[in-house]
Amino acid sequence: MPLFGFRKDKKHEQSHIQATAELAKTVKKGDAKDKGAKQFSSPKPEKISSAVVTKDAGAGKAGPALPKGSFGSATESIIRPHITEKSGILSQSGAYTFQVTSNANKSSVAKAMRALYKVTPVKVAMVNLPSKNVFVKGRRGTVSGVRKAIVTVKKGEKIDFV
Repeated sequence: MPLFGFRKDKKHEQSHIQATAELAKTVKKGDAKDKGAKQFSSPKPEKISSAVVTKDAGAGKAGPALPKGSFGSATESIIRPHITEKSGILSQSGAYTFQVTSNANKSSVAKAMRALYKVTPVKVAMVNLPSKNVFVKGRRGTVSGVRKAIVTVKKGEKIDFV
């Protein structure tokens, strides 16, 4: 029976049963060596298959992400690429759109672009998108505003978001 949307694999169950049996054997052997000492630690089995099948495997969208690696404090101003139809059209002409932190400025975004994507920014434009009031399922709410940076890169350079 799946609990919380997860179902264990048969191999996982078998290896778990074998591991607990081996663990019980080692505890009994340890008791023979140390008669008066109680053992409260429970060592984990060495190898258990971590294959878990979920009912909605692949349903989560990964979306474009920033390059992997540690870049230090230079890249703290960029949150993620802002992907829309309009930004896709702009990217064909060499202007890329990113969602940035509220305290980011043009120079910090330019430094982050050099560090992350190894491109030379020619122009950086900052845009504040205001928050909007929405009405969903009979309730009022707001959609938070974001700060965008539109970065124009040098001709011939390109950013791939994969």
